[in-house]
Amino acid sequence: MDVKKNYERWLNSPRVSEEDKKILRELSQEQINDAFFKNAEFGTGGLRGVLGPGTNRVNVHTVGRISVGFAQYLKSRFPGGKAEAMGIAISHDNRFMSREFTLLAADIFNRMGIKVYIFDALRSTPELSFAVRDKGCCGGIMITASHNPKNYNGYKVYDEKGCQLIPSLVDKMLKFIDALPDELSYKVPEAKQKGELVTLGQETDERYWELVKKVQVHPELDKKGFKVIYSPQHGASYEGAMAVFSSLGYEIIPVKEQCVHDPNFGATKSPNPEVALAWELPLAYASKYNAQLVVMTDPDGDRCGLAYQGHDGQYHRLTGNESAALLIDYILSEKKKAGVLPANSVMYDTIVSSSLGKEVAQSYGVSVESFLTGFKFIGSRIGYYEDAGKGPTFVFGYEESYGCLASDFVRDKDGIQAILLYTEMALYYCRKGIDLGEAYEDLQKRFGYRLATMKDMYFEGMEGNAKMQRLMKDLHRKPCKEISGIKVASVEDYLSDVRTFENGRTEKIVGLPASDVLKFFLADGSTLCIRPSGTEPKVKYYIEVKGKKEELEEKAERLYADFVKSLGI
Repeated sequence: MDVKKNYERWLNSPRVSEEDKKILRELSQEQINDAFFKNAEFGTGGLRGVLGPGTNRVNVHTVGRISVGFAQYLKSRFPGGKAEAMGIAISHDNRFMSREFTLLAADIFNRMGIKVYIFDALRSTPELSFAVRDKGCCGGIMITASHNPKNYNGYKVYDEKGCQLIPSLVDKMLKFIDALPDELSYKVPEAKQKGELVTLGQETDERYWELVKKVQVHPELDKKGFKVIYSPQHGASYEGAMAVFSSLGYEIIPVKEQCVHDPNFGATKSPNPEVALAWELPLAYASKYNAQLVVMTDPDGDRCGLAYQGHDGQYHRLTGNESAALLIDYILSEKKKAGVLPANSVMYDTIVSSSLGKEVAQSYGVSVESFLTGFKFIGSRIGYYEDAGKGPTFVFGYEESYGCLASDFVRDKDGIQAILLYTEMALYYCRKGIDLGEAYEDLQKRFGYRLATMKDMYFEGMEGNAKMQRLMKDLHRKPCKEISGIKVASVEDYLSDVRTFENGRTEKIVGLPASDVLKFFLADGSTLCIRPSGTEPKVKYYIEVKGKKEELEEKAERLYADFVKSLGI
């Protein structure tokens, strides 16, 4: 894009507020480049970006244009007035401009003749997915930037099954958006009859909560004396999580400072459960109340994390891979004991998930299907078998980044389902005199020790973006033959959908859409996967190493350091 031309176009447009023009005039050249070098793009979690004026920013102009295009896409997908009658559900989190963007999108859809279901206040991502299904909508919108910093916001789009649009559908939607004039010139096509605006409230909440409660495996467990600290990280899950936990008799102690719906995230150093800083205040609460467990949902309520009290009295966090593997083992083992594990069951994970979850599921006779990063692929697969009227029975789905789903009445990650099951699992082991660390150690002994970790490398701004693209292009063109002195046994290139073995033999990767991802399988059983983030300006490195327990951490660090060095970074 022509940065200078677009910058001046915004400064001279009557549709841009004087406040935004003042912000633009005060930007440095580097900031101008970042705000205008491209249009904000859809990634693995929908559209997500920094708030502010500019084509590469999230603002009323970019959100409005996307809303018109999405509405046109839904009308084409459900013609003859079906989209208008089915309607669309919209929700939002606690972030700056979230309510304003929600009302803007609702107004545009109404003006285009489409019924809109809008919550009376913020609600979580999983409840938005549920609402789409509950109301029989043709689509949904969630205004959120998930766990990103406070200066971000975003726009996630959903299909009629409550699943985020997969790439093939996003491409169809983008054709409508791309056909529109630019974000300062588009117009809203006015329908002859305006759509109805319907407010959703507690009745929808209660239907969702009742289904969440049904994911329990052992609701009869004695909860007396078992204390749980809960933080919603200022986000949308607070009311729902507390309602579910309280009705089931759990002793839940909320981190009150982080229960305020504060867009500044004033009482947390990070809203991301994967970051250690996010845990400072919840762990202080845990120590104060001598709680056995700490659970956390992110701002839009689709991810969760947990920390347990060990026999040493200290609190220890589990990664998304570790907690998911433990939960898979708990759910499947208990269902098998009770004779309620379906004979033809399936578990879904991703190509960057640890191999442990897969091995655990397979040990119970459960088949496993792996997808690209993005829970939409898991939700879509559930819908695929649903439409076919036959196929395996879904029993669990997860991503390594603290996202999982136990029951498919929702088609996205569900943090409340997750923290309820994690709490039950911790209580189950507690009654046996075992902490979660000991349970995970037992799992490792059964399946072999391994360590899965993830590293980030940021590429900020226009120059960083170009550097990141060059890095990935070079790797696709000439992938590594060895990493840290270990031969690469095979490499999977998901952009060309080709698996190449050490001897030069190739085979097609079937069933996955093209994506800018490479995964290296090393001769010693280690793996390294590299992919650009779909939501932030960074590259993610997913590393898994196997071997002796005491050597795993050093081995993973060495593998990463040597790989980055070989790239010349």
